[in-house]
Amino acid sequence: MTELAWREAIMGVLPDNGDPVHYTEIAQAILDRGLKTTVGATPAASVAAAISLSRQNEGSASPFVRVSRGYYALRTTGAVAPVAAAEQETTDETGFVNAFGMYWRRDKVLWKAGPVILGQQQPGSQPVDFCAQTGVYLLHDGNRVVYVGRTTDQPLGVRLRQHISDRLNGRWDRFSWFGVLPVKEDGTLAAAPPEAFNINNLIATMEALLIEGLEPPQNRKRGDDFSAVEFLQVQDPELEKAQILQLMDELKKKL
Repeated sequence: MTELAWREAIMGVLPDNGDPVHYTEIAQAILDRGLKTTVGATPAASVAAAISLSRQNEGSASPFVRVSRGYYALRTTGAVAPVAAAEQETTDETGFVNAFGMYWRRDKVLWKAGPVILGQQQPGSQPVDFCAQTGVYLLHDGNRVVYVGRTTDQPLGVRLRQHISDRLNGRWDRFSWFGVLPVKEDGTLAAAPPEAFNINNLIATMEALLIEGLEPPQNRKRGDDFSAVEFLQVQDPELEKAQILQLMDELKKKL
């Protein structure tokens, strides 16, 4: 199958009846159907950028309409009404957090000096190493938060590795993190954006951190569009090799 451009791939997965779909779900549908195989590290961001470019350049001739924050549909007769014109070009607010991971497993990381802390935006996208990420993190014992820390002078990987040998060593098996450094399409971390203080961004960040970290049962939604920046954990390949070698050694001993 010939690989499509982002614009055509998006049109290929959006439903003809005009039902709105979040751009992260659009990206995953494109990957699942094999419409694109070269997607980089941020396929959801590429989808959002392609839709935005089409709407900016083509105006009312664009096949895409923005129905609500993060949700898009094909421009069809009888489709759900788009947002008001004054709202169409606003940027989706996710606060100061540009990437995050939830309940990542401690045993999927090889805790050497300069550990590799891998995640991917969606299954099939390029993995990203978040060892150098800065922001805040949580340590979990099961589903319970036992420690909250920050990464400023020392990056995420260094801070987490310290907790392997300090008083918290036996008290956590998972970790969550919220980073301010955005991910570039090539899978590297960009510098922190030079964003001036904004009360709306601060409130969006506080809401998202509390909802994601505490998971209050009465919240029916997550932080505003926060799922767009979530990354799923990927096991360090070196750890997998070490586990295979260990298994082979154990089998040899039994022979």
